[in-house]
Amino acid sequence: MATGADGDGELAQARRALRRQLRARRRAIPPDARRRAERRVALHARSHFRFHPGQRIALYAALPEELDVAPLARLARRQGALLYLPRIVDRRLRRMRFVAAGGPMRPNRLGILEPGAGPSIPARSLDLVFVPLVGFDAAGMRLGMGAGYYDRAFAFLRLRSTWRRPKLIGVAFAVQQVAAIAGAAHDVHLDGVVTEEGLLPCRTGC
Repeated sequence: MATGADGDGELAQARRALRRQLRARRRAIPPDARRRAERRVALHARSHFRFHPGQRIALYAALPEELDVAPLARLARRQGALLYLPRIVDRRLRRMRFVAAGGPMRPNRLGILEPGAGPSIPARSLDLVFVPLVGFDAAGMRLGMGAGYYDRAFAFLRLRSTWRRPKLIGVAFAVQQVAAIAGAAHDVHLDGVVTEEGLLPCRTGC
């Protein structure tokens, strides 16, 4: 089984404790409020990012407690955007690729639905990536589930003077925001976070 990206020590322990707290907060959202939030997130995303034909957008298959991006996917597809989903290809090295959406889906060993065989593109070729998260802050720090797949896939974005695409946009409920998240060396910052309350631009801007 792959080792998590948090590692050991006080920082790792603090991140794990915060993750437990925020996941409980997220699970407590009532179903009706959850569905309203998902629709509002889709509308905010369409307004700010102006989906268009040929735009290459990565989404994710939501776990039951995560904000479902199905309404967002429908709006983007309606505007002619090309949609991709992550597929884990190496758990030990925490590597994933982005495969065209629309084909058969199957659960991986983590219980997350992912596409089977299909055309894939490099992470560098995406225009916009909507990223799941457990927590976030106004500086663009993201707390994920702890495996490190997104940080590994988009590590090249730490060289912002060289790579400015894709934009990484966190997707969350507003209650997942915290004052500050202690960062680790491998963390890749978000360009913004979209919640049911709107778009929060982060340090690198949108």
